[in-house]
Formats: sequence, structure tokens, C-alpha cells
Amino acid sequence: MRGDRAAWTRVEKIQGTPLDLLSAQFERHRYAPHAHAEWSIGACTDGVEEIRYHGGRHRSGRGSIVVVEPGETHTGGPAGPEGFAYRAFYPAGELLPDGLHFGGPIFDDPELADELLRTHRLLSESADLLTAESRLLTVLGALAVRHARPGTHHALAKIRDDRIARAVMERLADQATDPPTLAELATEFGLSRYQVLRAFRETVGMPPYAWLAQHRVARARTLLDQGIRPATAATAVGFADQAHLNRWFRRVLGVTPGVYRNSVQDGARLVGRR
Repeated sequence: MRGDRAAWTRVEKIQGTPLDLLSAQFERHRYAPHAHAEWSIGACTDGVEEIRYHGGRHRSGRGSIVVVEPGETHTGGPAGPEGFAYRAFYPAGELLPDGLHFGGPIFDDPELADELLRTHRLLSESADLLTAESRLLTVLGALAVRHARPGTHHALAKIRDDRIARAVMERLADQATDPPTLAELATEFGLSRYQVLRAFRETVGMPPYAWLAQHRVARARTLLDQGIRPATAATAVGFADQAHLNRWFRRVLGVTPGVYRNSVQDGARLVGRR
């Protein structure tokens, strides 16, 4: 395994909603703590990945499946100098039954992992969309039956902390290009800066500045999907410059904004030719 590389592919019509796919190989790159709005479901094709999730360290190799629920903060990177390679799906909630909760994030299931990887290749190659869609729904259904348990999503913090964290996220999202300081937030909520920071970290799993950077990346990603140039997107979402966007975009998504934009555009052209 040599070097770091990653490629995103978008399949436009899976049960009426777009589905993003990632194929990546990393020897040095480590993801910053981040969360996804969608599910993250993947499997290694080579090497071993180390994941930090819910305060613990977990390792995933060939034959295991990684499942990260929407909104859960996690990291990922190579477990050793040999690196690792993996493929991942990012399905929206509509593609999985309501109320699922996984106790994972890692499940040892070689048969299902192999089927997941075969389905990923079929989707990313844009070969037979109908067959690929059917296999995806089958593999997601099998994953839910074998490894999920029904029930409401577990609380990450006390109700008060959760309320504070959500209020902070709303304020930061509303003022992403000119965000309030921690001191201003503390004054607004009648708390100390330490109380705001602790509540946010306990609930979200990262400090407010890191969440804001991730939120900006998500907004930039939407602009890139629309064909906006990375430099323009960087300014529009509140980054100081394109270099700042590049740094955070790669930390969260594993590729630069330019590589991501070109991958999505290439995928759209493939969809248009079918």
C-alpha cells in the first residue's frame, strides 16, 4: 500500500435519494473528530483501521463491518504503518428501518462484509443500477436484522447539557461566517465559559470551534455539488481562505475540495450517460 488517496462517488437515485460512496486508502491520514448527518457503513479491503468512538478505541480489519450512527462523533486512521483501505456507504435514514440502534461500532461478519464490498463496487462502477439497488437494500436489511436492536437513540448527555449544546449549534449555524465568541455565548445563556464548553463537548464530542469548522465543510460541500469553485465556496461559508477550507475538508472527508468536486461532477456525467 503506497500513499493516501480517496475518491467519492454519488449515485443519484437510490429509493429516490442520492447515495454517497467513498473508496479510500490511507497510510498517514487520520480523520479529525467529526460526525455525519447520514449513516456511515463500511468495511476494510486491506490493513487495519483504528476508530475512536464513545471514548474507546476500536480496530476494524478484513471481515468486519463498521457502523456509525448519524450524529455520532468519531475518528478514523491507520492502526499501523502499513495503513489500511476501505469502502463506505453514507445512506440517508430512509434506507434503513426507523428506530435502529447499533451497540457497535464494529461487527465481525465476514460474509456480510464481503457482500457489502461487492455491492459497493457494483454501485460505484455504475454497471447495473437496478441490481445494485436491490443488493444494497438486501445488505442493509441483513445488517439491521443481524446486528441492530430496535429502540430510541441513546442520550449522549443530561437533558440540560443537550439543550445548551443544541442552542450553541443553532447560534453557530446562524452566524457561521461571523460566529459569536465563547464569552458571548456564555453571557447569552447566563453560564460560565467553562460550563458552555463542557456541556458542548460532553454532548457533541468536540469543542464548538471544531463543530463550526465541520458545519462549514458541510455547507461548502453543498456549494461544490452545485459547481461552485473551492475558493468561492471557502469565502461563502466563512473560512479565511481556500487553504483553510482545504485543510478542514481533507480532515473531515479525506480529500481536497477540488478532488471532491471533480469526483462528483464525473459521477454526474456517468449518471447522465445511462
